[in-house]
This record gives sequence, structure tokens and C-alpha cells, in this order.
Amino acid sequence: MARAKTSGSVKSTARPKDPAPPSGFRVDRRLGVGRHPILEVFPGLDRLPPALRIETDPTRRKALFRDTGIELVDQDMWMYVAPRELPKIPSTVRRRWRPVLSPDQDCIVVGAGHLRESSELVLFMDIFHELCHIVQRRDGANLWEPGVGYTKRWTEVEAYRFVVEEGRSLGVTDAFLREYLRVEWISDEEHLELLAALGVPPA
Repeated sequence: MARAKTSGSVKSTARPKDPAPPSGFRVDRRLGVGRHPILEVFPGLDRLPPALRIETDPTRRKALFRDTGIELVDQDMWMYVAPRELPKIPSTVRRRWRPVLSPDQDCIVVGAGHLRESSELVLFMDIFHELCHIVQRRDGANLWEPGVGYTKRWTEVEAYRFVVEEGRSLGVTDAFLREYLRVEWISDEEHLELLAALGVPPA
């Protein structure tokens, strides 16, 4: 499911003492709902150092940023990679979450409120988390592997590890990371499991 919030207010994790994202990170918060090229929503994203690390092959990296879309939706949520077809998910999740499907294009679904109101640092980490998933899927991964819990999916741990390392390179605190990794659909035990997997000490 990636970081796809299903209810509640926009989460603005960053606090005044938290660092800013890299100086070249930009967000166009004025765009309306609908589908947009990723570089229209996040201009210059492909030129940031994390973009060079997330896909080291120049040809594949160019295709990643050329072909990936952003679907802005008027829903109270964060971000997720649009499935190509409806994934096999528990019925309790299915009742609360009706995902945008995108069979023909890699697409990251973003809540319009999240884009407009959340801190740039959180948006920076979120978009690279989702781009990790796009790369994983292009390499053959199943992002919604049936029967595997969220915190046990290697795809989630790998994507979180990428952005945790990026955050630490910017100087974010363990407290920030603990809050960032506290997503509403996991239990306290799973949160601790995720922290342990990523080397983030518990409070």
C-alpha cells in the first residue's frame, strides 16, 4: 500500500527545527486534480542526487522520470503507487480504500491536500519512497504480495531504508523518523519491527 493514508487530517511531520530538503527540491502546489507528469509536479526532481542513486542507469532513469505520472486526487491521503489491477487486499482495507488503477502508465497517486499542506521535507521523502516502488515494480516485484504483512514486505523495508538514509544525510532526528514511520494501519508492535529493521531506535 506504500504510504497511503486512509483517513484523518494531513500529516505534517516536519517541525521548525527539522532540516529542509535539498535546495533543488521544488513542488508546484497550485496544480489541480487530475494527472500530471511527475516533473510538472516536482520540477527538477530528476536532477537531485537521490534520483541518481534510485536508478543508476541513465537510460532507465530518463525513462523513469519521463513516463511516470502523478494523479492528484481530492481525497484525504498521502501517496501510493497506482496498481495496474485491483490487488488482493484484506476486505477491511478494501472497504476503506478504493485505489486508482493505472494499467498503462506508472502513476503515483497523491492527495491534493497532502501536496498543498504537508512540509517539503515530508513530500521529498514520500515521493522518493514511491519512486523506489516504481523501480521495484519495473524490476518485477509484486508491491502487494498476498499474505505478507506491511512491515515484512521487502519492498516496503527497502523503500523506507532509502528515504531514511536520505533523511539522515539531511540531519533529521530519530524522533522525526519515528513519527514519519508511524503509519496508521500498522500496530505498535509492527511499528517497533519497522524501526528495528531500519536501525531507528525506539523512543
